[in-house]
Amino acid sequence: MTEKEFLNGLAHAKSDVVQSLIDIFGHEKINYCVIGGLAVNAYADPVVSLDVDVVVAKTDLPKLKSAASGIMRVEEFPYSLNLYSPDADIRIQIQTDHRYQDFLTRAQLKKVLGYEMRVASVEDVLRGKIWAYSDHTRRESKRQKDLADILRIVETIPETRKLLPEEILKYCQRENAS
Repeated sequence: MTEKEFLNGLAHAKSDVVQSLIDIFGHEKINYCVIGGLAVNAYADPVVSLDVDVVVAKTDLPKLKSAASGIMRVEEFPYSLNLYSPDADIRIQIQTDHRYQDFLTRAQLKKVLGYEMRVASVEDVLRGKIWAYSDHTRRESKRQKDLADILRIVETIPETRKLLPEEILKYCQRENAS
């Protein structure tokens, strides 16, 4: 069983929604990069999630909406554009917060769970996870997953520890002392 087959099996997929999304990006020449937990998998041992978090160049959002609307339901929110496919339990969230736009300039092509995709740099993935963890309006369970993703990156790439804010660094030091 390939990594793609495994993910699609978990998502009860009738079609490969992730590959369809990547194909849309390529066909429409949309500047994008993967962020979030899926991007963490490019730098640390993979953890499976059905969430696909992506940044798209602000100027390419209309092209994405148009191309995706033919095969997915598109919903707009204040800081995201969400895509829903009837073919799988994959949750696609296009992050529209302006802070993420710079991530596009440093993204690199990587293989993640069997897919070739543009992934934010490890520093940017970590930065995004720190922003998410620091957002106290998010559910505590989501914040704990963000913290676990931060730890996965730091344990795999120790030099990224220097990028952590004091609050998280203190937590990491407590965990190491245990």
